[in-house]
Amino acid sequence: MDKIAVLIPCYNESKTIGKVVTDFKQVLPEATIYVYDNNSTDGSAEIAKNAGAVVRFEHQQGKGNVIRRMFREVNAHCYLMVDGDDTYPAESAIDMVKPVLLRNADMVVGDRLSSTYFEENTRRFHNFGNSFVRRSINRLFKSDIKDIMTGYRAFSYLFVKTFPVRSKGFEIETEMTIHAVEYDMLVENVVINYQDRPDGSESKLNTYSDGFKVMKMIERLYRNYHPFAYFGIIAIILAIISIIIMIPVFGTYLQTGLVPRFPTLIISGGIMIIAILMFITGIILHNLLAKDKIEFEFRLNQVQRWKDEHIRRERRAAATSPK
Repeated sequence: MDKIAVLIPCYNESKTIGKVVTDFKQVLPEATIYVYDNNSTDGSAEIAKNAGAVVRFEHQQGKGNVIRRMFREVNAHCYLMVDGDDTYPAESAIDMVKPVLLRNADMVVGDRLSSTYFEENTRRFHNFGNSFVRRSINRLFKSDIKDIMTGYRAFSYLFVKTFPVRSKGFEIETEMTIHAVEYDMLVENVVINYQDRPDGSESKLNTYSDGFKVMKMIERLYRNYHPFAYFGIIAIILAIISIIIMIPVFGTYLQTGLVPRFPTLIISGGIMIIAILMFITGIILHNLLAKDKIEFEFRLNQVQRWKDEHIRRERRAAATSPK
């Protein structure tokens, strides 16, 4: 098991990947640098290998798919994930891994937005999107994460081996953040400097399509992690609509004792029934979520036992190996 594993997802980063690998080898000489190539066509994998990285491949396209492969294959006490585009400073690596190694933090977020991001990033809608996503998630999930979509993060072994990667693309960072917050994992923020991509290096993030995927991800995760609130809001809206439709029918009935608009009464009643079903659905899913969080704690304990046993085997092997 590595003490520190630097994980670098890579897709067509030939202009920067060599420098990124070299920089992190200098700052963290005890770390193993892993570059996972995602169908690059510009020789990125060969450049990374020549720079001293362990190069592996993920053939399903998408950053989420690459991270799933990384988390499955690599075992380490501390993981440091960074993009291969040379926008994140290697000199912050020590500050990123210390909370994991010394304070048992589960995730450390490299906070760009509190330093140079808005000055360095020339893509206006990226700036707006980052701020909007941060405000939305912190309000919906009652958290205080400073940078939701940063690609510079450190993780504990427990986080990596219990995080169910479901995203395929760039929305993976949002999924990681919400998972850590909802399962009460220890999250710390480290302010880092950010520099925009060098000339000739192009972002793979599409502002509009990937931004839409992130918003869908937020909606899905809010439904999954806060089902009572999600379905409760729907139930309240439907109940209000039902009551508004019912008011004139009920008024006529009070005046005449008749219900001349019978179809309207049926529609109002049907909407109210759906509202009640939404409310009941929220209660059931809320109870299932509570049970899942209890089971998640048992999974954490199981993974910790696996880690401890792995360490003991390594120590026994080291003690019995010839000098």
